[in-house]
Amino acid sequence: MSSTTSAQLFSEPENDHQVMASWERFLNGDEGGADALRRLIDDSWRRCQGASVDPAIYQAPPPIKENSLHSLQTECSELLTASTPVMAAARDFLAETGTVMVLTDQSGTILNLEGDMSTRGAAEDVHLLSGANWSELACGTNAIGTALAVGHAVQIHSAEHYCAGIKRWSCAATVVRDPYDKSILGVVDVSALTESYNRLSLALVLATAGRIENRLAKLELDIRYRLLEECVARLSSRTTDGVIVFDRRGRAIKSNGRSSAIISDLGIDAAAVDPEGLSSLSLRWNKRKDSPDDLPDWIRREWVEPVIENGEHIGSVLTLPSRRGSMLAGSRRSSLPAASGDASDKRGFERIIGQSDALMQAVSRAQQLAKSRVPVLLLGETGVGKDVFARCIHESGTSAGAPFVALNCGGFSRELLSSELFGYAEGAFTGARQGGAIGKIEAASGGTLFLDEIGEMPLDLQPHFLRVLEEGEVYRIGENKPRKVSFRLIAATNRDLRKEIQSGGFRMDLFYRVAVTSINIPSLRDRTDDIALLGEYFLTQLSHRHDMPRRTLSPAVLSVLQRHAWQGNIREFRNVMESMLLMSGNTVLDVSDLPPHVLSPPLSSASSPSAATVVPAGSVAAMTVADGATPLTGMENAEREVILNAIIKHGGNMTAAAREAGIAKSTLYVKLKRFGIDERLKRSGLDGLTRDRQDMPA
Repeated sequence: MSSTTSAQLFSEPENDHQVMASWERFLNGDEGGADALRRLIDDSWRRCQGASVDPAIYQAPPPIKENSLHSLQTECSELLTASTPVMAAARDFLAETGTVMVLTDQSGTILNLEGDMSTRGAAEDVHLLSGANWSELACGTNAIGTALAVGHAVQIHSAEHYCAGIKRWSCAATVVRDPYDKSILGVVDVSALTESYNRLSLALVLATAGRIENRLAKLELDIRYRLLEECVARLSSRTTDGVIVFDRRGRAIKSNGRSSAIISDLGIDAAAVDPEGLSSLSLRWNKRKDSPDDLPDWIRREWVEPVIENGEHIGSVLTLPSRRGSMLAGSRRSSLPAASGDASDKRGFERIIGQSDALMQAVSRAQQLAKSRVPVLLLGETGVGKDVFARCIHESGTSAGAPFVALNCGGFSRELLSSELFGYAEGAFTGARQGGAIGKIEAASGGTLFLDEIGEMPLDLQPHFLRVLEEGEVYRIGENKPRKVSFRLIAATNRDLRKEIQSGGFRMDLFYRVAVTSINIPSLRDRTDDIALLGEYFLTQLSHRHDMPRRTLSPAVLSVLQRHAWQGNIREFRNVMESMLLMSGNTVLDVSDLPPHVLSPPLSSASSPSAATVVPAGSVAAMTVADGATPLTGMENAEREVILNAIIKHGGNMTAAAREAGIAKSTLYVKLKRFGIDERLKRSGLDGLTRDRQDMPA
């Protein structure tokens, strides 16, 4: 970005009187601009005048109705899911600085707000509220609307606003883009009254948007991993058919070796379709439909099979029938099989791998409780396998053949969690399905409802759920008639709910209904005796899944694995086993095959997601860079966290890390030096891995 373009981003409050005079002359038809008026603002005013926006407007149009807002939030559920924890992390900073943070959709309609309660009163006066539209057409020049109009970050201060009633505000905003196709998904905005102007508010929205985009990318990547796991048996089978896997957006991401030959057999120009490189093959797929909108002439509709996981469409499989084959893919619409030896093939507590005393105590308690239908609260760190314990309890109980319905309370906004949990009636809101939708509570009736991260349930939803537990009745949203339900509740959390009760974040009456009994599931570092068994299990499972020779662990590598902290527990351990299996050609895996982060201690507490905090822009953060270097600002700490996570995630591949962080590789090295972590990387061995792993998947 040039210095001229960069200068256009920032407001200059000292020029406010001159800008106000320019606005008055502009409205009177004087075309002459002023030196104080930025080209960005002049262009926006002209767009507003050309669109006949009333400069006397004192507030945005009234918010859309609640039903319409709920429908819009449902459409933008992934954006909300990615942004909610990022915006929540900024609450303290927003309260201290008298600002509000706003998230909108791609049209400028507000989806969610966080921020200072004293400022919210003034925000309500101008309709800075959920459901209100802040596009330039609706409100004239403002940070939200102008950022959408120009497609990049802007800061709009005081007199620079086009409409008179909004000139007492100072705002900064930037667009949030889809990490894959770069389309605009919405806007992040920070707004405050004029006297709270801060030039660094622009840095805050840029950092926030970057973190949201990183979470969106991770969400999409997680869905791809799940898709490939579902399809691995189909891809690795010795079928004579060609198999191509498409992600939920309709892009080809994987194919088997037969695809090219069969496409040639069909007489398709290989230059037009490249299943090996997968660069041009795509299907148009509406996420609300079970089949593509249209298909190339050479693909028959019955060849395309959606991949559905837990009711969610995560991709599709195109099976190209070989001329030697006798069966079309359309006749094989059974679910994709799991790999042999997977724990999912086993029932009940056979799924749990390990023999340590700590684990056996938890299993023994769970086996006893499985015989009854009392609510159970599973306690343990992230990744210890609370979901596996929940399913084991269900499958070992009296209702093993009944539904097991799981819902993560931390994965949705308040509105989406409400509809997922309770369901809704037909016509409950705009866009509601014909006939309504059953909620997870009803779906679990007769069986088990597993609520993961129950500590994340919004406080205002807790009494409604408590009523379901006490009365055995559920009301769908938009209905006045209750529906009888009976289910066993298993809940899970990694929080201390008693502390949450003391801080007002969780209701005591709900706690005593949920935690009739509890089970503490040990962390992996508390059951290191199980490392060898788990290693053998995962290597066997993953070798079969990837159609690779069986591998074993050397005594030396077992010793290292037993000393590692395993902050991600079983989930992290499985990923390490898969990484070693895929990256090493050795039959016996040794210490040299371990990922770097297992060999070295964590680079800093900042690299842990739980350590992410937002501090006032421009102030000295409590956390400093490694080795006692110069303290960083809040924005630099946030940026440092993103870079560290990217480096660790990609095992030291700096090219991939730079791409993940959204910066040039040369800039990455400058940042490493600025943040004082380049020497730390050298000591950890992460700095030289780029030379050794140029082909590592990003």
